[in-house]
Amino acid sequence: MKIMVSACLAGENCKYNGGNNRNEKVLRLMEENEVITVCPEQMGGLPTPRVPSEIKDGVVTAKDGRIVDVEFRAGAAKCLEIAMREQPDLIVLQSRSPSCGVKQRYDGTFTGTLVDGAGVTAQLLMENGFRCVDVEDLQKTR
Repeated sequence: MKIMVSACLAGENCKYNGGNNRNEKVLRLMEENEVITVCPEQMGGLPTPRVPSEIKDGVVTAKDGRIVDVEFRAGAAKCLEIAMREQPDLIVLQSRSPSCGVKQRYDGTFTGTLVDGAGVTAQLLMENGFRCVDVEDLQKTR
């Protein structure tokens, strides 16, 4: 099986704070399958570390007030290009991220409040027919 994975889940230090979300279940899944790792935020030109961002009223905004929507959407488009070329059977994405959240994301107030809805990359991939799962759902099933 071919899978695409959020790079932070594979242990790459690409999170906004310079860290990662290394996930043992993802690492085991990676051992058994062909893997493509992606970090939409880096692919969109954002540095690591970077100011955290959230989506408010459909626009990705950094905590310091800068609009970073263009960078987030550029990274999402690059991930879609890779997915279209590679045709992964499954895409495993980081929970609650403004890029990768599949089911929920933060509401744009930077208060830790969650809302239903996908991040920009997850949304674009799903709109184009790709099977995306939230890493937390993978945790429950594997």
